[in-house]
Amino acid sequence: MADKQKHLPLVDGGEKKMVTIAFFVMLALFTAATAYTQFNPFTILKEQSTFWNFITQDFLPPDIAKAKGLWSAMLQTLGMALAATFIASCLAFVFAFLGSGTTAPYPWLSKIIRAVGSFTRNIPALVWSFILVMAFGIGTSVGLIALTVETFGFLLRAFIETIDEVGSESLEALNACGADYFQKLAQCVIPAAIPGYISWFLYCIEVNIRSSTIVGMVGGGGVGLVLMIYIKSFKYHVAGAIILAIAAVVILVDLTTNWLRKRVLV
Repeated sequence: MADKQKHLPLVDGGEKKMVTIAFFVMLALFTAATAYTQFNPFTILKEQSTFWNFITQDFLPPDIAKAKGLWSAMLQTLGMALAATFIASCLAFVFAFLGSGTTAPYPWLSKIIRAVGSFTRNIPALVWSFILVMAFGIGTSVGLIALTVETFGFLLRAFIETIDEVGSESLEALNACGADYFQKLAQCVIPAAIPGYISWFLYCIEVNIRSSTIVGMVGGGGVGLVLMIYIKSFKYHVAGAIILAIAAVVILVDLTTNWLRKRVLV
């Protein structure tokens, strides 16, 4: 009598059970959230004809010829995003050494730096814009500060994690050679962390191009402010053209940063 063939399961039983449990937990949370907020997820399907009528009749065709000040505002948005990313990255570069457990000279200082980074990171740039507009009024400087504060918190955490990933063997070797604090940074930590720094810097440029548009819509200047003016004026054909222009610029920036990432980090 031939022996029965043994079939090995493609997926571990315990892993399959955990995935099943996670699925039902997420389904239960989704059901509870929709019930609490009284949101019907099928509303979009029922009302999609109204949505498409609004898009095709009010937003299309786009009328870019009447979008006065579009390209100058677009340049302001790009400049705001680049400047905010550069300023925030410089500040985060310095404070990351004080916040990392690998390079912090004092443990209590590391905790303070991390707490400041967590606070600035977890308040969205949109909220910072509201606060700054109330204090200083409408302008690109408000958008620049708001983006800088949020980007600083994000990059600070990213740079700290990048430094923490540096191998301890190299630092131990430098310690054995009698290297001081700055020599360890210059000879070991910074060279090992530079690729991570560049990658996160390019990523934040992409994010800030999008965020600067939203910040501008609440008074932070740039193309977002121009877009909001046309929307409030019910000139949806012009607003549609501005939205398409923003999408084209964001895609172009994404392609450029991806190309730079491949060329620089190879």
